[in-house]
Amino acid sequence: MSVLASVIGGLVISYLIYLGLNFVVEKTNTKWKARLLPYVFLGPVLLLLAVFILAPTALTVFQSLIHYDSFGLQTFGGVTNYVQLLSSGPFLQTLLNNLLWIIFVPALTVIVGLFVATLADRLGPNREKLFKTLIFIPFAISGIAAGTMWSFVYFYNSPGQPQIGLLNAIFTGISGADPVSWLATPDFRLNSFLIMAVMIWLNAGYAMVLLSAAIKGVPEETIEAARIDGATEQQAFFRVIMPQIRATIVAVFITVLISVMKVFDIVLAMTTGQYNTNVLGLEFYNQLFSFQNQGKASAVVVILLVAVIPVIIYQIRSYREQEALR
Repeated sequence: MSVLASVIGGLVISYLIYLGLNFVVEKTNTKWKARLLPYVFLGPVLLLLAVFILAPTALTVFQSLIHYDSFGLQTFGGVTNYVQLLSSGPFLQTLLNNLLWIIFVPALTVIVGLFVATLADRLGPNREKLFKTLIFIPFAISGIAAGTMWSFVYFYNSPGQPQIGLLNAIFTGISGADPVSWLATPDFRLNSFLIMAVMIWLNAGYAMVLLSAAIKGVPEETIEAARIDGATEQQAFFRVIMPQIRATIVAVFITVLISVMKVFDIVLAMTTGQYNTNVLGLEFYNQLFSFQNQGKASAVVVILLVAVIPVIIYQIRSYREQEALR
């Protein structure tokens, strides 16, 4: 309720500022009115940015410089929190986990979405709608719900017990070997990759919808011209269609990448970060609520923020390039 009240209060204040600025500008002469009128609309937006983004960011950065000792006393520690985190083996493992998520999940999501979009495009209209609906449904499921569902898929029972987990039932039925505790198997980070599969499953429908729309928007004349020139279906796809939907592919990739960098709920529901599956989002949660260390929790957020900034810069440049081409 407090968050909702803050948002409503911010909107009301912004609207009042807009009315006040508009009243002042309307009283000026025509020359100054033309100069000041853009700021009437920018003023409330800048206020909202300052209140809800810039101020919390500055407060988080300051909080990350506060060191909490074992008795909970606060002192200005400078970069102490960062040094302690970056010199901690478990935290470095967490960074490595996040790096693996960043490398594999967005790329595989785009590949799966592109494959499904291309496959659906070759079906009839009725079958295409049904197929896309079934693929898109997981996107409407929350991360907690998806993590809980897939925990049953990976469920482990000791040997000799009925294997109610789908994966172990298939594995033991085909191989005859003992069941595997999939989510407690950190070797080769197998459990992390199994959790990543859930994220890909959730976002594949989103990628499919956007990429399918982009593929349908490719002019048919360009594809026919490639076929007349003797191009195979694969060559037409990779050399004609792919370059024309590159902007959509980049947009989907970056959107999924940003979601991956702050992943939290799926890991919390499936392993709570145990067995070497921790990620930065869950590390922040643990530092703030489990260890009651606001300084280190803020430092984790700042590290995550710094990691996201290059992605945002690239996205802005990509959009500017697209606008320039138009």
